[in-house]
Amino acid sequence: MKIMVVDDEPDMVYILRIILEKEGHSVVEAYTGKECLQKLKSEKIDIILLDDIMPGMDGWRTCKLIKENEKTSSIPVCMLTVLSREVERRTSLDLALADAHLGKPFEKRELVETVRRLLRNPRERK
Repeated sequence: MKIMVVDDEPDMVYILRIILEKEGHSVVEAYTGKECLQKLKSEKIDIILLDDIMPGMDGWRTCKLIKENEKTSSIPVCMLTVLSREVERRTSLDLALADAHLGKPFEKRELVETVRRLLRNPRERK
């Protein structure tokens, strides 16, 4: 499967790439919301892992634009966020129309399980 990782922190992108490639996935990198949206025009992506706090267009706005576009709306989006309280987690899911949510820092097992769940059932929210 092809997974897009969108984060303005190169170290986070690198860590996610290593984990996902070891699980057999290919990874497309983007470092801004704008770059993510641009790459979605030419790449067939199965899942997007999207940081919430980025300069320029934040992850919530990026997710909203992904979900509003009929060509990309079916791609599952997992928000990656330092916001860990339940209220902030629900806000992330509800406002951005995200399909899943992972707090930073995350455990490798949690990331792998979330990706597997989204591949099985993209619209299953958690």
